[in-house]
Amino acid sequence: MQAQPDIIIFDGVCNLCHGAVNFVLEHDSAARFAFAPLQSNTGKKYLSKYGVTEVALDSVILIKADQCYLRSDAAIEIAKSLDAPWRLLRFSRFLPRIIRDGLYNALAKRRYSLFGTRAVCLLPSAEVNKRFIGD
Repeated sequence: MQAQPDIIIFDGVCNLCHGAVNFVLEHDSAARFAFAPLQSNTGKKYLSKYGVTEVALDSVILIKADQCYLRSDAAIEIAKSLDAPWRLLRFSRFLPRIIRDGLYNALAKRRYSLFGTRAVCLLPSAEVNKRFIGD
């Protein structure tokens, strides 16, 4: 893993978010990303540091090079670092943000009803546990 991994903060009880984390784990062969549930102390620390309010809590949050990315901007930044062919998704940045975030927000608002929730946060296998930031 690189010295300072990019940090993905995700909703630890959301099934869609769990699927997204598993997708990144599978397609991030360079291990560029570390993960923290937003419900964890680590997640809360980063939310506070970057002034992320409750309005943005339905978003994936990426901390990269001491910058905070939300919604579609976070997804595009993540895609840029994934294995091919997934990094090609970075070209979606050419769509206007209002359209990208509109689609993102529509899905995010319905994620619990469409994909369900978990009673507990993701418990990673021992193999990927090192990629999760502990409290």
